[in-house]
Amino acid sequence: MDINGSFKLKLALINMVQASQFYGKAHEDDSAHLQHFLEICNTFTIKGIPIHNILLHLFPFSLLRKAKQWFYTNKEKNTTWALCSTNFLVKFFPIGKTNTLCGKISSFQQQHDETVLEAWECFQDYILECLHHGIENWLLMQTFYHGLSNNTRETMDTAAGGAFLSLIIAQATAHVEKMASNQG
Repeated sequence: MDINGSFKLKLALINMVQASQFYGKAHEDDSAHLQHFLEICNTFTIKGIPIHNILLHLFPFSLLRKAKQWFYTNKEKNTTWALCSTNFLVKFFPIGKTNTLCGKISSFQQQHDETVLEAWECFQDYILECLHHGIENWLLMQTFYHGLSNNTRETMDTAAGGAFLSLIIAQATAHVEKMASNQG
């Protein structure tokens, strides 16, 4: 890193990212590409550089053709990693697929033979399939709770000391994860 805060990416790192590039074609899975890119980037750090800066600088190396053209055409809009990743998903994730996956999230129902662990994992999988769902965390937790069976909701309420939905998001999430881990 130099005095201006800029840094250089090592060639080996660029090569790792370029091993699985996204072109922007209709058959490609942009969400999977983003997850793979993040998996690679979670394997290293650059001393003194925030990870979101590294992600933003390294991401264009994971793109080719239409996708790379989109990145550079919209570079002034993608000033942070959060904006860049969200805009990438909005651009390359088909609206029909987004609507279908958001529908799966909002209509979640625990199956009669599912444990809390299985229901929670299923719900989390729905969310991971559509990272740009735009649904607030409080609404996600409420949707999960209302999608549980009556017996499971009663158990959740009892374990929460009365009303599960009166918990703040962090407490509710910890509560669900504790219940799920006790069944796992």
